This record gives sequence, structure tokens and C-alpha cells, in this order.
Amino acid sequence: MKNRIVRLRLVGWFGVILLAANISSGQTDLQSRNLMSVPSKVVWKTGKLTLNKEFAVSFKGAAHTRLRKYAGRVMTRLEGRTVMSFSGGSGSRTSGPQLTIETKFAGNNLPRLGEDESYRLEIDTNRAVLSAATNVGAMRGLETFLQLLEGGEEGFYFPAVLIEDKPRFPWRGLLIDVARHYQPLEVLKRNIDAMAAVKLYVLHWHLTEDQGFRVESKNFPKLHTLGSDGLFYTQQEIREIISYAADRGIRVVPEFDMPGHATSWLVGHPELASLPGPYQIERNPGIFDPTLNPIKEETYQFLDTFLTEMAALFPDSHIHIGGDENEGKQWDANPEIQAFMKQKGIKDNHQLQTYFNKRILKILEKNGKVMMGWDEIFQPDLPKDVVIHSWRGQKALAEAAQQGYTGVLSNGYYIDLMYPASEHYLVDPLPAGTGLNSEEQARVLGGEATMWGEWVSPETIDSRIWMRTAAIAERLWSPREVRDVDDMYRRLDALSIRLEELGLTHRRIQPVLLRRLAGAKEISALQTLVSVIEPVKQYQRYQQRPQTMLDPLTGLIDAAQADAPGARNFNRLIDQFRTEKQNDADAAAELRNIFSGWRKAGIELIPVMRNSPALHEAQELGPELRDLGEIGLEALEYLEKGSAPGKEWREEKLKRLEPISKPKAALEFAVIEGLRKLINKAAGITASN
Repeated sequence: MKNRIVRLRLVGWFGVILLAANISSGQTDLQSRNLMSVPSKVVWKTGKLTLNKEFAVSFKGAAHTRLRKYAGRVMTRLEGRTVMSFSGGSGSRTSGPQLTIETKFAGNNLPRLGEDESYRLEIDTNRAVLSAATNVGAMRGLETFLQLLEGGEEGFYFPAVLIEDKPRFPWRGLLIDVARHYQPLEVLKRNIDAMAAVKLYVLHWHLTEDQGFRVESKNFPKLHTLGSDGLFYTQQEIREIISYAADRGIRVVPEFDMPGHATSWLVGHPELASLPGPYQIERNPGIFDPTLNPIKEETYQFLDTFLTEMAALFPDSHIHIGGDENEGKQWDANPEIQAFMKQKGIKDNHQLQTYFNKRILKILEKNGKVMMGWDEIFQPDLPKDVVIHSWRGQKALAEAAQQGYTGVLSNGYYIDLMYPASEHYLVDPLPAGTGLNSEEQARVLGGEATMWGEWVSPETIDSRIWMRTAAIAERLWSPREVRDVDDMYRRLDALSIRLEELGLTHRRIQPVLLRRLAGAKEISALQTLVSVIEPVKQYQRYQQRPQTMLDPLTGLIDAAQADAPGARNFNRLIDQFRTEKQNDADAAAELRNIFSGWRKAGIELIPVMRNSPALHEAQELGPELRDLGEIGLEALEYLEKGSAPGKEWREEKLKRLEPISKPKAALEFAVIEGLRKLINKAAGITASN
């Protein structure tokens, strides 16, 4: 976990602007469509391709087996949506609706950085033609084709359209940390399917940490047998995931964190440590001291053998070495290391880590791999043929690019910090007005969403990754000018339902957890509550609700979402309502229903939470939800009467909101600011004041 990012607020640009610039003028018609990610160019045309059971897919050019299998899976999803069984099969025909897929080159056996992912899709009343340079490009186009499906009284159809599309950035990734909490193969596979659906290209597989070593090593079996609690991936399972991802046009980049975050390495091999052991698997979250010894030749001999083994196992061109958050405490405490630094003229721990990194770089280069690491590996005398992965932000990424390094951004995409999709969506690896020239901009490869694994289980991980990662995927694929947050949420809601067909549990897990917590089938009051509360942001969960890696992740905080839909709708209504010169009757009626629902649910929750020990920690939220409803109803009543309350009423209500705004059980209401705005409006204090 990149804990120091707690000092860095997610960077965002909060102006929402219309689609313009290099996007086709027809793009504004997307208001009536559900495409995500937004293509580079869209021209809507008159007419539609009607779908019936005779629909078929045909191939021209260099169609690899992977593409044919991919198209088959798309057809299965299409059948599931339409409840049709398509009898047209594959092969060119002269009549009936069909999709023709034309590819120029089969592409690489495995996806690789820089592969052409562009495609052209044209649909008219007779057929659809998908053209791409490579099979991976055709896969991206197939996902767009599937998103175009619409239905009406006359049945299902595809609207006539011309789309020319390509990704803005070549590196569009999702980091999944399986070291802190192991994730079974089926979890990884369904998330890979979802990655392909939103056109992500890189699975960054974080495999080692203080809390677990998750990859089998034939050469050093103590690494995984003693460092994993028996929860690791065999090399055959790793090959299975790599193949599964490749079939969906996705690269797999492994990360072996070093020299810090190394406790699990040292459980079986304490001889590699900077201070004597013994060592045990770490059960807590945080940053820890155990560090590989950078002055022993035995360390490099060991890592040479291990990384050579891993280089043969993972075919991608890149290997990530982590390199972050080594505070050097063990190095400072080791007299031999201090003597070595003095002898070599190494001034500080940063230079010592650069010495370590250069040794590792030689090992990786010998095996034909590109080294990648977090910001900490970036030192002036590090060779330029490494990739800097930035958790520090756009400024650090730009500085690396200016000095000749390629880089990937993750600051602003830390989905474990529980920020809403809107904040991630407006973070851009290359924001407007960047001072980088064209050559430097080309070194900014893209970005990655990061699902650090402290607080996710196989049950809950989907709900933490999706749907915010889809918003990040659009930021990395679509033109910079695509920044309409409201429309992003509209399309995100549509995509969320579609992704369920891939087996994701991001929507269905919440009621499961709530029923378990309540010990009852009737959970409507709890559902009202979780629609307006969110987990605390950044790393507050550490302090407010301490847990180890062995504790169950089944509390109310695990059921709550980062982007509470009820709160988002409420805050939108409040902004609409309070900026109107005259009160909007429809908005007022909707707000009244919301407040009445809060009050009713809050009252019902009091006995429910009292009688469920699993909910005791959050008992205060029930009466607080009731109070929020009552405050809102009072404010509406004053507004409907057209008479402002006295100053004392406003002060009393704002004072009542203060304790309610404080987190309980590491949860907080996401509607407090909206209620403050409504109270001020009722008291005659307008938005302009």
C-alpha cells in the first residue's frame, strides 16, 4: 500500500465541459446512447440493422483462433441479452443480418505494449463490418458492437453508425493485490473478463508482500510454502491466468516487491534479511521494516535465480519490482551495511537502493525484461530503460518524462481509498495545459487503477473494483475532452448491469451481506441506510476500525459502497433545487419522498440494529438517519410556506449535523453537505451568498 499518498489529495479537475475538439460533431448524440468508453469518432446515421435468429458472424483476413473464440463468447452474451439462439453461425452469407470481421494481421501470440488496438465499425441496414489491423483491435471493436445493442417494440437492433476508434494511451491497467488477501482463480478470471469489456489492457498482478508470497518457485519452495499460509498459485495456475488473459487481449505484468515489503520472502529465507530473524508472515496492514540485504552477494545470486525462473514463467516484456516505501530502518541498524556505504561513497539509503536497483536491472535485462517500479526507484543516475510507476502524481510523472523516462500514473486511481468515480474520472495522466512537448508526452504511457488488498475478500473485491474502474478505463481510452461527469454516471449505470453477465458480484453482494448482518430477509431499511453512507476515505479505516489480515471482511463497512447511489442522487437534486430561482415542484416532491424514507428507515433500524450483534458498532446510524430525514422535512416545509425560519433554527440544525457528520464504525453519511445547503436555502441564504 502506498501509504504516503495519504498526504496527497486525489488530483482532479472539477469543471464539466461539453464534448468538443477532436470528437466528431455527432458525438453529442451519445446522450441517447450507452457507449463506454466513448470512441474517438462517432457518426450516427439513419436506419438500423434488425437482429433476428439468422444473425451470423463471418471472418476475413488473418483471424487468429483467439479472435474466433472471443467472437463466440460475444455471441453467447448477445444470445443471453436477446433470449435468441442464433442459427446463422459463422461464414459469409448473401442474405440475413451479419457481422463481418476483417483483420489485416493476426498480431502477436501474446498481447504486448504498443500493439495496434484501433478498429473501424460501420453498421447500416444490411450488415455490420468491423475492420481492425490486429485481432486485439477487433476484440475492442466487438465490445463496442455489443454495447450498441438496443431494443424496442419491434425487437432488437443495432443503430446505423460509423465508428473510428483507438485508445488514447497504450498502458491501461488494473493492479490486483493478491498478496494481502489471496484471490482464487475464478475471481481473477471474472475480473479479467470485465477488464476486456471496458478495454483495459494490463493486469498488474501484485504477488508478494509482507503478508504473503503467492507464486510457486520450483527453485526456492520455502518462499511459497512458508510465506503464504498455503495460499499461492502454482506455476500451472499462473500459466492458466496468462493464457486466459491473452485470449481476451490482456497482458499480465507480475510484481515482486523488493527490497522492502519483504517479510514473506524472509520467513523461509532469513539469510536474505538486513537484520537477523526469525521472521513471521505479517498479519497487520501498514509499512514494515524487514528489508532485503543489498550488500550481500548471496542476495543477488538468489534473486538472479528467482527472477530468471519468473522471467521464463511470465512472458510479458515487463517485470515490476515494487521498490516503494523502504524506510531503511534495518539498513541504518546494520553496522556492516553502514560500513559498506562508507567504503563505496554511498551517501544515503536512496543511493543504496539505486545500487540495489541497478543490480536487479542487470538481472532483468539479461532475461530480456524491462524493469518497472514505483516512484522511489527514480534516481538521476538510473538508466533510462526503466518504467516509473507514479503514486506521487502528474508532477512526478512529468518530471520523469522530462528526464527521459517512460511512466505510468496511479495517483488519482487508488480505488482502495474509497473516493467516488467522479474524482477518479477527472484525473488525467496528461491534463490540458501540460508543459511537456510531444516527445515527452509520448513517454507517458497511461495509467492503472490500483486495488490494494488490505480490505477485500473474494466476496467483496468486485464491489470495490467496479464500477469506478470502468470510469478510469474510459479516461485512459477516450479523448481528453470527454469529461461530462453526469453522463459518465448515466452510462456507468447501464454498463454495470451489462457486466453482471460476466459473473461479477459487484451488485449482488450488498444484499447478501445485509441479510447476513441482520439475520433476516427484510433489509429494506438497511438498504436505505447504505444508499447514503460510504466507508471513510484514504486510510482512516486503519485507525477507526482496526483489523488484521485474518479478520472477516463482512461488516456493514464492507457492504457500503464508495459511490453511494442514494447520496449521489440526493446531492444532485439539492444542487438542482437550490439554484432554481423558483422552487422546483417535482424536485421538492422527490426530496420529500427521500426525507420521509430516511425517517421511516431510521426508526425501523433502531430495533433491527439493537437485536443484531453484528450491527451494534453502527447503532448510532439508525437514529441519525431518522434525524436527517426530519431536518430535511422541516427545511422543505419552510421553503413551501415561503417564510424563512429564525436564525436560531438554522444554527440549531447545523449544530445537529456536526455529530452526525462524524464517522461511526468507519462509515460516514455522504449527504451532510447537501443538507447544509438545503438548510441555508430555507434560511434565505442563497448559493451566491
